[in-house]
Amino acid sequence: MKSKKKKFGMVLSAAVLILAACGGEKSTSTNNTGSEDTKIFKIGVTQIVEHPSLNAAFDGFQKAIEDAGLEVEYQKENAQNDNNLNTTIANNLVSSGVDLIFANSTPSAQAVAAQTEDIPIVFTSVTNAVDAELVDSMESPGGNVTGTVDTQPDAIPSTIAFLKDELGAKNVGMVFNSGEQNSRSQVDAVKEQMAEAGLNVVEASVSTSAEVKQATESLIGKVDSLYIITDNTVVSALESVVEVANEHKLPMMVGEFDSVKRGGLGAYGFEYYDIGYEAGEMAVKILKGESTPSELPVQYPQNIKFVLNKNTVDALGIEVKDEWESEFVE
Repeated sequence: MKSKKKKFGMVLSAAVLILAACGGEKSTSTNNTGSEDTKIFKIGVTQIVEHPSLNAAFDGFQKAIEDAGLEVEYQKENAQNDNNLNTTIANNLVSSGVDLIFANSTPSAQAVAAQTEDIPIVFTSVTNAVDAELVDSMESPGGNVTGTVDTQPDAIPSTIAFLKDELGAKNVGMVFNSGEQNSRSQVDAVKEQMAEAGLNVVEASVSTSAEVKQATESLIGKVDSLYIITDNTVVSALESVVEVANEHKLPMMVGEFDSVKRGGLGAYGFEYYDIGYEAGEMAVKILKGESTPSELPVQYPQNIKFVLNKNTVDALGIEVKDEWESEFVE
């Protein structure tokens, strides 16, 4: 009898210990990081090259995610303007099982869009999303891709009018990477509108940033001004263009404000941080399950302003008029 009581006591004690252990555990939802009750999203980031505008766009994207209170782990990759690496990055991000991909530039977006029709993709720093075959239309993207573009409808005509009416330009040089869809689209749009305004475009094509200075020098004697669009290859080597422009006293209009800060004369544009932030807001809606990419129209930049580089203005001896309503950077 004693033996039976002893065995019963041991079983009872074990049961009490098991119940105590179970009672001490919380019923929680966890993810692969082990955190409780909070979904941690994984966002893949692909960027074609390192330069201030794209970096600012990513900063804006992250701030929108932070402001929304989402917890996120980023897997960021930079292709360093290498098309082969760009494709490899796209493959890696898709196979890593991220919740969403943020594609920062046209080549980056095209590469990931070619690899998946399932993972949501939000892009920014894309000039023409339809021509790049990323979306069906601006209003109804279709598929798994949407985002914000870096073309403001009024920017190009305003720049052309300034070149013609205020600077007296007739022959405008454009240096760009003809192999980049983003750039080809912009140059074609500029050429069409400049022809309507009676201006002539002289092209200089490059394939790498190392060719930018020589291409710019090839325009000397053929042009009276320059217009540098938001071309990733050229903007990454903008200082070499500025050097040639300054040496030959050529006014150089540019496509975005960071290029003004780096020595361009002026730009009608917007802040890349802002379009990155707007893309981040779209990503939040997708991650929260409030919308799908196909339901979110592609957005244009919301604000446009005119910015001049004060040092460049002074160096060229340009008289600034009140009606320009310009802001200044140095």
